[in-house]
Amino acid sequence: MSDSRRAAVLPHGRARHLVERFPPSRGRTGSGVGSLYHGEGREELLAMLYIVIVAESPGLLPEVGDLAWIAELGEDTALDTACADIDREARRLLDQEPMALWSRIQKALTTAERSVDGQVRQEAIRQTALLSTMMTPRLGYAGEPYVAGLPVAGARQILDALLIVADDGHAPGTRVRPLTQPHRAKSATIVGARWGRSGPPVGYLVWLDGATAPLSARPDDLIVLAHQETLPR
Repeated sequence: MSDSRRAAVLPHGRARHLVERFPPSRGRTGSGVGSLYHGEGREELLAMLYIVIVAESPGLLPEVGDLAWIAELGEDTALDTACADIDREARRLLDQEPMALWSRIQKALTTAERSVDGQVRQEAIRQTALLSTMMTPRLGYAGEPYVAGLPVAGARQILDALLIVADDGHAPGTRVRPLTQPHRAKSATIVGARWGRSGPPVGYLVWLDGATAPLSARPDDLIVLAHQETLPR
């Protein structure tokens, strides 16, 4: 029950809930996929995405009273339904180029820091400091400066898996086989989904075993391997 109550608190409570609900995992050995649902700062990025929605699209936000009532039911599915619009919008934001997303987040945080909602205001102040830290250059092992950047891939996979709970489809990590040439004889791992305005995924990013980059595939061009479906929690 306490977890459901936290999941109903926007922006930070739901962000933390989702990161814990979809923890990091590894792709199949030899597939070349590596880690899924991973990346330092996933919780912070998800909270920032919700702040962007608070600042830019407040009409998408569910009523606080409704969320509190639903949280008392203790059912993730009911909360997912109530938050479906903001979760899909958060996923849509992640389709932007990283620098464009960073700029949009900065602007939203500045707006949210002046919010009349004390909780949103305090969270915006906290996330502004975190964003600055995330985007500050660091020194690598060779002494070269680098910016770790935003953990976009991991956050995308978390939201992909979340949306698939309600809209059907295959979560990142699901093992499949393409039905089109020249990849028909190969196995692959779904590493992401492409979404329309509503409904299930309109496409997937799949990583062929041994490949060095993913490729796009239509849902009808993939078949899920037996006993290999990865179901979201």
